Order: sequence, then C-alpha cells, then structure tokens
Amino acid sequence: MKALVSIIMGSTSDMPVMEQAAKFLDEMEIPFEINALSAHRTPERVMEFTENAQKRGIKVVIAGAGGAAHLPGVIAAGTTLPVIGVPVRSSLSLDGWDSILSILQMPAGIPVATVALDGAKNAAILATQILALSDQGIQLALNQFKKDLKTKVVKANEDLRKAEFRFRVT
Repeated sequence: MKALVSIIMGSTSDMPVMEQAAKFLDEMEIPFEINALSAHRTPERVMEFTENAQKRGIKVVIAGAGGAAHLPGVIAAGTTLPVIGVPVRSSLSLDGWDSILSILQMPAGIPVATVALDGAKNAAILATQILALSDQGIQLALNQFKKDLKTKVVKANEDLRKAEFRFRVT
C-alpha cells in the first residue's frame, strides 16, 4: 500500500493538531504518511521531499506549521501537487495570526489552500475531496461521511426539541 496523502508538520509539537488529519484519513481508509520536516531547520530534507513526493505516489500534501509557518509555502514552491496549509497556534505565535497570514498570503504562482487555525480535520476532508475526483471508492466514503453529518444535525435538533424551558416558544 502506497501513501496517497502526506501529512507534514514543522515539528512534533504540532502533532496534537495534525493528528486530527491522520484520524480522519484513517477513518476514510486513505493511506497516508506523517512526518516532521522543518523549512528552517531541515531545508534540504524539505527540498528532497518536494522533489520525490509525486514520484512516490503522493497526490496531496497537508502541511501544518506554527509561528512564521513557511513550511506549506516552501513545499508548494517545490511541487505541483496540491498543498493544503494548516496554520497551527503555537506557544510563540501571535494567537495564530502569524501562522494564518504566513500560509494565506502566498505570491502568485505558488498557491496553498489554507484552512482555519488548527483546522487539520478540514484539511484532511479537503484532501479526501481532491482524491475523490478520480477514485469512486473514496467518493462513496465521502458521500457517506456527508450523509452522517446531516444525520447528526437532524438528531441534534430532535434532542433540542425535547429540552424544556418555561419561556421557549415553539
């Protein structure tokens, strides 16, 4: 089995956020790899990754980083694969805004799809949607996931109707 998605994080301190992506891909039965690579501390490894990812069968990259958050952009600069950036709130960040802006404000020609702060699960969902364009099995699993979301909301509303309040108007 070859990985289709590569989850990359700037350091393992990003793992509590990035594991949300891994868990979703696991649930969807999509093969993935997960590694720490630093645009600043291991730039040669990042370049090696970008040069070889597509050859190894990777279809989508999810890259999370906090602080200056250059990793997603550096990866996007070195590959034609779709890159989904996850801004990560870090202990040194400016409440995450530095990460968001570093990933979001890419120059023309180097796009990075950017999800919400700490939004690794949405990054995995977006990666799944990209893969579903050419894989009917993934499309079926994604359709089921969306149906399950709808069912959860319908059930939540049923539960809310049961809650009693004196001044509630129905």
